[in-house]
Amino acid sequence: MQHLTRRDFVAAGVAVAASAALADQPDTRPVQADATPKPAKRTLRKAIMIGMCTAGSSIEEKLRIIKDAGFEGVEGNSPDAANTDEFLNAAAKVGIVVHGMVNSSHWRIPLNAPDAKAQEAADTALKTCLLDAKRFGSTSILLVPGVVNEKLPYDECWKRSIARIRAALPVARETGVKIAIENVWNGFLLSPLEARYYLEEINDPMVGWHFDIGNVINFGWPEQWVRILGKHILKLHIKDFSRKKRDAEGLWKGFAVELGDGDAGWPRVMGALDEIGYSTDPAGRWATAEVSGGDATRLAEIAQRMDRLFA
Repeated sequence: MQHLTRRDFVAAGVAVAASAALADQPDTRPVQADATPKPAKRTLRKAIMIGMCTAGSSIEEKLRIIKDAGFEGVEGNSPDAANTDEFLNAAAKVGIVVHGMVNSSHWRIPLNAPDAKAQEAADTALKTCLLDAKRFGSTSILLVPGVVNEKLPYDECWKRSIARIRAALPVARETGVKIAIENVWNGFLLSPLEARYYLEEINDPMVGWHFDIGNVINFGWPEQWVRILGKHILKLHIKDFSRKKRDAEGLWKGFAVELGDGDAGWPRVMGALDEIGYSTDPAGRWATAEVSGGDATRLAEIAQRMDRLFA
């Protein structure tokens, strides 16, 4: 065993005293910045369908009510009698953006209609919608690509609708307006993988997807569609759906639920939109409510609900 000398005891005491003195001093070392990146700010721009405003006796009054309720934009309809100079002038005066147009004849005359006369009418409606969209400064049109039923086969819908969309591409390029395919209850394109394959077969940057969140809840999960479609998503429709109400009251009653009160799973949906960069695009991407509308009070409530979901 080693014996400590008096000198060893003195040296140890000095070391302890020095350590104590240092412990009493403030820590002046620079604080390291948190390396965890902050999430990007969400930049979604709120809009509604023009028909959701039931108040106002003129288009200008309606647009002013919509803007005062907290919306930046609207989606119009074409071909439609409402697409007049009055609408254009009112939008410019109020300062609201007609960011998109909906093809108002795609259910009545679907792109996959089998006879030549109907196909010609569908072509004309689609091209008119693109031209009207350019006139309004819209960046896209919403298109239901076809209807599948016992008389309109699935495979023929795929072939015919793609042919009709390709026929309209020269007008889309000329106008600079994109064609956005919407997922609806038309018996066609029932999964996100199939939707993506459909777009990849068309293979043109002028054609993308208008994703309706509420429309897929009956048979799927919106966040999965978002991740699978990714960069193909051009626009959003915002609505909810309750599986509980569907089961208790009937299929269509599932839509009779307020935004945030259904089964959309908004935190997951918003997380997926963040992942693909849609909700955080610095330019601001559109999110259009498609729910039961009403007067100024009702529209303001919808805008507030959207704000809470997007936050």
